[in-house]
Amino acid sequence: MREVRIRTGVQKDPDGSVEIAFGDTIVICAASVAEGVPKWLAGSDTSRGWITAEYAMMPGATPGRSSRRGGGRAKEIQRLIGRSLRASTDLTALGQCTITVDCDVLQADGGTRTASITGGYVALVLALKRRVADGKLEGLPALGPVVAVSCGLLEGAVLLDPDYGEDSRLDVDMNFVLAEGGRIVEVQGTAEGEPFLGTQLDEMLALAQEGAQQLFGIQSEALER
Repeated sequence: MREVRIRTGVQKDPDGSVEIAFGDTIVICAASVAEGVPKWLAGSDTSRGWITAEYAMMPGATPGRSSRRGGGRAKEIQRLIGRSLRASTDLTALGQCTITVDCDVLQADGGTRTASITGGYVALVLALKRRVADGKLEGLPALGPVVAVSCGLLEGAVLLDPDYGEDSRLDVDMNFVLAEGGRIVEVQGTAEGEPFLGTQLDEMLALAQEGAQQLFGIQSEALER
């Protein structure tokens, strides 16, 4: 793993906010709570809430200015973030509110989606703690930590949390979203050239689970500060 750092309370107004860094990749994750739920969910269960996410690359996040407008890649990533955070939380205990976790990439050097999920979970927990403190929730809903980490194959070697220089040369690119107890939330993987073997997938998963244990510890430390 590259060095991973989480700093909490980086913004005043969101209900929960963090800055997370995976090496030189830096993402601001901010969780904001709004009363009410999407129309398609309203009336189905008065205790059920919703968690969604938005993801964007800031113009200076990569060499050469990029547009603020999100394309298909951004939409795919924000859906992944939303699915991952919903898997970590008992939605039926939220009450009818919608929590939006905004993930803005300040600097991109590989692993922006994995940093967003890992930091987004911490921002979500901070927002829920504020909601309890404000008397809008009787207690924290059941939460299970969720993290994400990338792995890949490069010339036959298995790599954990590659930076952009490594990621751009990978023969196989994998993203793992993992919960505690070795459970898997989602796996995304692509062979950039030659197909890969199931045994190689097992190697990458095992390495990702080792990295996940480090990330769970870093999340826990951040929430205890």
